[in-house]
Amino acid sequence: MIVPSLKLEDTAMTIKLTEINPAECYRILENERFGHLACCKDGQPYVAAIYFAFSSGVAYSFTMPGKKLDWMRGNDKVCLHVERRSSAGGWTSVVVEGRFEEFPDSDTRQSERLHAWSLLQKYSDWWEIGSMKPQELPMLDGSPHVFYGIAVTAVSGRSAVRTE
Repeated sequence: MIVPSLKLEDTAMTIKLTEINPAECYRILENERFGHLACCKDGQPYVAAIYFAFSSGVAYSFTMPGKKLDWMRGNDKVCLHVERRSSAGGWTSVVVEGRFEEFPDSDTRQSERLHAWSLLQKYSDWWEIGSMKPQELPMLDGSPHVFYGIAVTAVSGRSAVRTE
């Protein structure tokens, strides 16, 4: 579906809003690494910041046990929002509808887990958001961290550009 450009005008500026095609949405996802993940339980939404790496239709990420993981395990339908701002005052926004897939440390999912780690570890801070909790956690014998992916089922995007 093609949406015509929309102009929003006020005394300070004019903004041209356009829909971007899926191919451009995928290019943006491949080049960005920070977004907001939304999940839902019993009709109540929850949004959390995540770092991710995108490849072949999957946004790979990492987390520790907690609300986000519990809710995604209970309802695998999730949404990822990624926004990129331009120096000229515009922005591009991509929304991914997808399904949560957990990659546990087991023989059957080991290749997906290693693939997720190989993509994420390219960045020095890939683990920060997923490993931090506001309260202190007890010491454990093993790490409870979880690698997971968001498999894309639909993608859409919009771009806003200032025009003078």
